[in-house]
Amino acid sequence: MLTNAFNTATAGLQALQVAIGTVSQNVANAGVAGYTKRAVSTISSGDGNSGVAATRIDRVFEEMALKQVRLETSQAAYASVKAEILAQIDKLNGKPGESTALDARLNGFARALQGLTTNSTSASVRNTVLTSASILADKIRSMADTLEAHRSGIEKRTAAEVSAASGLLASIASLNVKAAATSDNSVRAGILDQRDGQITQLARYMEVKQTIQRDGSATLMTGSGLVLVDHGAAATLAFDVGAISATLPAGGRVNLDLATIGSGSISAGVELRDVILPRAQRRLDDLAFGLAQAFTDRNVTAVQGRTGFELRVSDLANIKPGNTITISLGSGDAVRNVVLVASRLGAKGVDARQTVDSGARAQTFTIPANPATSQGYADAISAALAVVAPSMTVATSNAGTLIFSGAGIQGMVAAVTEPRSAGDFSGGFPRMALFVEGTGNSLVTGSLDDGSQRVGLARRLAVNAALVADTSPLAAVSKTSSDATGARPQFLYDALTASKQTFSSASGVGGMIPYTATVMSFAQDVVAAAGAEAAAAKTVNEQQSAAKADAEAWFAKGASVNLDEEMSRLIALQTAYSANARVLTASREMLDLLLRA
Repeated sequence: MLTNAFNTATAGLQALQVAIGTVSQNVANAGVAGYTKRAVSTISSGDGNSGVAATRIDRVFEEMALKQVRLETSQAAYASVKAEILAQIDKLNGKPGESTALDARLNGFARALQGLTTNSTSASVRNTVLTSASILADKIRSMADTLEAHRSGIEKRTAAEVSAASGLLASIASLNVKAAATSDNSVRAGILDQRDGQITQLARYMEVKQTIQRDGSATLMTGSGLVLVDHGAAATLAFDVGAISATLPAGGRVNLDLATIGSGSISAGVELRDVILPRAQRRLDDLAFGLAQAFTDRNVTAVQGRTGFELRVSDLANIKPGNTITISLGSGDAVRNVVLVASRLGAKGVDARQTVDSGARAQTFTIPANPATSQGYADAISAALAVVAPSMTVATSNAGTLIFSGAGIQGMVAAVTEPRSAGDFSGGFPRMALFVEGTGNSLVTGSLDDGSQRVGLARRLAVNAALVADTSPLAAVSKTSSDATGARPQFLYDALTASKQTFSSASGVGGMIPYTATVMSFAQDVVAAAGAEAAAAKTVNEQQSAAKADAEAWFAKGASVNLDEEMSRLIALQTAYSANARVLTASREMLDLLLRA
């Protein structure tokens, strides 16, 4: 019995020393970022469970709380990056009422045109029109250049984050190996803290799920189940030519899309680069396109005759590469557009996103060598329709008319650029090229022959150099006289403020269908859309930040060191230590007495 008491007290002192050391470690690391509270687990030992032993040092936290922290960290990072860039896009438009805002520049141009309607003989008023037009074009170009700079910056930041995430994956795998190889419980707990911290840091870049294996290793997967870390092996991430790829631990190389990456700043960066910033750029391109074509294009609506819809060949006489014939087919909610794009080249398929309707069936048709020939148009258009609308036919009449027939035709309109060139101020009068393609001072027609003219047009938009050299055509009385009158200025003003155009559905303004509005209204809607998106992103970011803070508070409640609790525990442990020490002292005294007897 004396020996049992001695052994029990000795085992108790040993276990208490470990526990006191753990409490001291907790106190010393209170407030240290990433440190998780420790606790000693004990078991009964000795004959008849007469002793106690410290088996391991456990980290104290709630698994669900840590899981929630990582989820909210990913979503908060995603929301934060999106909110930041959308706010910058909104800022580009300027605040309402500011003289440098997009709407203010457009209103200034409209006022200048309106002033020209009443004072068309004044050279200074005509110069004011061109000056305000130039200021507007400069504003649009500057905004487009800034968007491109944002896109380039996002791409560089995303590349850096992909590299950082790849480094974290390798480090987490290395910590798996270290934790498994360490027998010292205290050291192992520190390694696991470091590993958890790195996984949480990784969660800021991309959404990951953790599974703890029997040996304590953490296996990391994407939300879609792609394994990124398996024991000591880790995927290697790479960012090359805009794509994110992963060389997996099990071998093989895959590209990571938005669905695979999930939330996180990398996902936000990819979405901004590939979706949000291109959409903002497309809105500016469409605004530039509409601004140029408002003053040059004539829309010709086909007339429904007895045998089909009729277009006069004379109405297509000035058609140019990029001009379109849009045919609405179907019935009820199933109406879909077929867009035929004029071209100097052979017929080919067209990415519908480069037309006014991203959901259309699109095809080019070859402009006849003799544009006055009905049969030439019929043959070229029939070849295109055979691909995108084979049920339709095109015939000619003796009156120089194209007759379109087929089931389900709801309507048809042709958009034709009337001036023959940027310097032509009589063809198609009163239409004229006020804004042009800055490269070569050429007409804006939407040509697809040498790439899409629409793409990046906002960065190239300019005022017609021929008008800068001679402003008199702004107020020409007719196509044969340069005498000043208010007729052309009134047309130009109405084209900007009253005449409606069809804007691309790819911009997302007005929904996912082609959007009909005046240039002024479209510009206002572009500004409003950017403001609404920025406001919505800001709200989501604030909500997500609050959710992340709540999750961190939940985790900290269980994992952080409470000094009052630790001091109380230390007092209890010291009391128990003193008691065991007294038992050990008493046992020694009794043993001494027995030995002297």
